[in-house]
Amino acid sequence: HVQLVESGGASVQPGESLKLSCAASGIISSTNCLGWFRQAPGKEREGIASIDDAHMTNYADSVKGRFTISRDNAENTVHLQMDSLIPEDTAMYYCATTTPRTCWVGAALTATEYYTWGQGTQVTVS
Repeated sequence: HVQLVESGGASVQPGESLKLSCAASGIISSTNCLGWFRQAPGKEREGIASIDDAHMTNYADSVKGRFTISRDNAENTVHLQMDSLIPEDTAMYYCATTTPRTCWVGAALTATEYYTWGQGTQVTVS
C-alpha cells in the first residue's frame, strides 16, 4: 500500500520561493499520473499542477509561470518548485497519485480522479 508524505511547507514573505517534496513509502509506477493540489480555508480543493509518465506538465492558470512540477521516478518523489509566492498561495498543499489515464484524458487537475493522497503540508505567505 503506497503512502505519500509531503514536506517543505513553511511561512514565507511575498516574492519568496519554496520547494515542496512528496515522497512515496512504496513504489509508484513510473507511468502514474502525479498531481499537486491545494486547499485554503473555506475553499474547495484546487488542482494546480500535474505531470504524466512522459514528464508532460499541466498547470492551473493561477500558478502558471510561477510553479514547476517535476518527478524523480528512481527516488519515488514528486516536487513542486514555487516561485514569486503571493498571499493568495496560502493553503494546505497535497500531492496525489492516480492511474496514467487521468493525465492522458486531460483530467489531471480534478481531485476526484485521484485515489492516493498525502496528509498535506502548510504554506503561508504573508
